[in-house]
Amino acid sequence: MPALTSRTRALAICGTLVAALLAVAALVPLPFSVAQPGITADVLGEYQGRQVITVTGAGDPGAGDPGADGTEETEGRLLATTIAATAPDTTVRLADVVDAWFDTDRAVMPRDSVYPVGDDAEEIEEHTTAQMEESQEEAVTAALRRLGLSGDEVEVELRLADVGGPSAGLMFALGIVDEIDDGDLTGGRTVAGTGTITARGEVGPVGGVPLKTQAAARDGATVFLVPEAECGDARAELPEGLRLVPVTTLEGALSALRALRDGGHVPSC
Repeated sequence: MPALTSRTRALAICGTLVAALLAVAALVPLPFSVAQPGITADVLGEYQGRQVITVTGAGDPGAGDPGADGTEETEGRLLATTIAATAPDTTVRLADVVDAWFDTDRAVMPRDSVYPVGDDAEEIEEHTTAQMEESQEEAVTAALRRLGLSGDEVEVELRLADVGGPSAGLMFALGIVDEIDDGDLTGGRTVAGTGTITARGEVGPVGGVPLKTQAAARDGATVFLVPEAECGDARAELPEGLRLVPVTTLEGALSALRALRDGGHVPSC
């Protein structure tokens, strides 16, 4: 009987310690951010009252009827997608992590993967703005190179306020090609996507893809262009009715969209 009493006492002590540790853990700030689907922006249209892509000096390199500024008229939409994460100075605790873990509309991400330059809001804004500007320059170069044009022949201006980082590069490049040369790249569909791009037209991964597919489906997309390396992530929480198309290059993305439009073979994740 004394042995049983000692065991019971030991279990009680252990239980108390575990409860105390859990209570402390619940209050300790954790190095995570909680993210959810963000806004989408049609790079072929306007965002916050301003045309996202403006091309001048393009002449008429395409076969369609050019618009007033020398670009092609287009139907359909090309949506750049984003995620919205908790602010860098927001305290995330264990309860927040647990809630988000079981919520398909939210995701827990390491804070330094969302804010790699630290917690200072001004520094973060400068960093994401610089990334966006570099991404835009790469997208313009890639698109014009694909079309056999130079910056001396064509001037491209990109405006997309309140969206930082490099992940809209692919969609910018596709939008520029559509505006100048194609005019009907989407086939009248709403096509969304994400991916960085280099001046050589190489598409790279970005992160947060499951949340971006949800934002795309929410805003009417039926096709989602995803960096091929992130196909697995994209399938994890894929919304019903959204078709995944893997891409590795700008040329591959253009070929896939034209095949989709014309009834040809379209790659799939």
